[in-house]
Amino acid sequence: MNRFSDPNRPTVLVTGAALRLGACIARDLARHGWNVAVHYRHSADAAAEVVQSCLAEGVASAAFAADFEREDAVRALLPAVIARFGGVDAVVNSASLFAFDDAASFSYQAMEQHLRSNTGAPILLAQALHAHWLERREAEQAAGVPAPGMGVVVNLLDQKLWNQNPDFLSYTLSKAALEAAGNMLALALAPAVRVVGVAPGLTLTSEYLDADRFERLHRLSPLGRSSSAEDVASAVRFALQNRALTGTTLLVDGGQHLMRFERDFSKMT
Repeated sequence: MNRFSDPNRPTVLVTGAALRLGACIARDLARHGWNVAVHYRHSADAAAEVVQSCLAEGVASAAFAADFEREDAVRALLPAVIARFGGVDAVVNSASLFAFDDAASFSYQAMEQHLRSNTGAPILLAQALHAHWLERREAEQAAGVPAPGMGVVVNLLDQKLWNQNPDFLSYTLSKAALEAAGNMLALALAPAVRVVGVAPGLTLTSEYLDADRFERLHRLSPLGRSSSAEDVASAVRFALQNRALTGTTLLVDGGQHLMRFERDFSKMT
């Protein structure tokens, strides 16, 4: 297999890696020796900055654009990464649409957009990684070399699934569907591919929260703090490395899923 760089260095595709949590995960994996394919939708300049950060760690990295609401774009993504790097060992599905709706404003359009981006795209990428690993196994066995290990899919979920409230209805439905799909795929794709979920709590501020509210809400957990981006990135790395994990979810939220919140954090005062 002709790899973009060191053939012994693993390669990961991180979706939504230009910004926020995806960027932190991409940089963390680069620091720990992974080649990183940086997926983005519109943020080409930010993706280029993440690529440069990864290259500075001495690994290979490149950016790839894809609109996850388009099935053809999703299906083309992993083959493009494989063509560039020579192989892919893991996919981290961090890209996520997060738009507000509730029972009163719910529509088919909102649901479909969230399901395409947050559920359908990760499933298609898992499907593609599985096919790639079967091809790798067949080729390496035919060449008389030891069979490779396992591919890995890590899906970013949300502690909201274990602590539901009526806000962000379509988003929550899409993440619940992805959590269920993770269990089904863990069975369907074994033993070639493992599938693991990582569910953060309130991790980064956003347009919905000012800094003071974020800091106060971040402390609402049994441990007195929710997750940091670094906490989530290290959990993703653990999921990628631990060969016994599949069909399960790591909740990385300071215990927020154990508390009852009547509203989404962004709607709390």
